[in-house]
Amino acid sequence: MELRKKDWNSIVDFIYEVGILERTPRSGLWFLGTGKQSVAEHLFRTAIIGYILARLTPKADKDRVIFLCLAHDLGESRTSDLNYVHQRYGRLAEAEAIADIAKSLPFGKDIQEAFREERERKTLEAKIAKDADQLEWIATLRQEIEKGNNKAESWIKGVVVRLKTPAAKEIAKLLMKTHPDHWWFDEKDKWFRTRDPKFRSWKKK
Repeated sequence: MELRKKDWNSIVDFIYEVGILERTPRSGLWFLGTGKQSVAEHLFRTAIIGYILARLTPKADKDRVIFLCLAHDLGESRTSDLNYVHQRYGRLAEAEAIADIAKSLPFGKDIQEAFREERERKTLEAKIAKDADQLEWIATLRQEIEKGNNKAESWIKGVVVRLKTPAAKEIAKLLMKTHPDHWWFDEKDKWFRTRDPKFRSWKKK
């Protein structure tokens, strides 16, 4: 790809623009009443989950899934995040935002095609990416449930039924019954009780 000076400048602008997502809040949590998450944080965990689902799904292109996961909310750098209540009154113009971003970048077509593919949800990779998006929300809600937010319990039920792929459904079942601290905390772990160096090594359960 041969780049002109203005192409290099547009790439630098895009890098700064993506940084706005670090400061763009996921507004659904305002209505939940607890929790705080930026769009960038959401995209990162969604991409990791997408990679996992792609590895568990025969024939899935994991690189494509990761890109779809990362691209699906990029437009929110310009539109912000509108939750379901906001969307009753204002249209989320992400497609237009993505189109404008794409016009300025030498690889803009890649981003626009990824955004469109994820929204249409016809390909296996798009279905996996959307399931990754939903699983990330389930994990976020599960964390809020453990903080004592009863509202999150009713919300999470409506998300689980949206899942399409077998791997996502299986992971959802485990997310629902696994405490978010399970990966690091075990009340029977002697290290937590004694801080004795001989118990410091991480034992696989």
